[in-house]
Amino acid sequence: MRFVAWYSMLVGVFMLAQWGLTLGTGQAPEVQSEPIRLAFHLVAEFATAALLIFSGIGLLRRTSWARLLSPVALGMLLYTVIVSPGYFAQQGQWAPVFMFAILFCLRWYAWCFYGDPAETGLSDSRRRFSSRY
Repeated sequence: MRFVAWYSMLVGVFMLAQWGLTLGTGQAPEVQSEPIRLAFHLVAEFATAALLIFSGIGLLRRTSWARLLSPVALGMLLYTVIVSPGYFAQQGQWAPVFMFAILFCLRWYAWCFYGDPAETGLSDSRRRFSSRY
């Protein structure tokens, strides 16, 4: 679970930093050309980042709610790492596409470790509960 927690928190923080730099330096022409679509996209991106950060903190603290929140956050991240590379591929920018491919692989690696009872640190009764819900 520690890998999942740290991965989630780091990706969430980097998502916020990336958008802060992109918007702060004026590198998002969609602010002018597609402001409504970009606004919806940013809400989804910021929600994903926030859930990743909160679930990561919760996993490190071994809270029961984090075991429920983390799969949602990782699912939101899965959508992002599948859809986002298309924007860059369309522009012929292959470095970000490669970065998203790495994030995709690491995200699956995190998902594989998510259900490992030895990693959770939860008691047997809490493990049984969390495996049902």
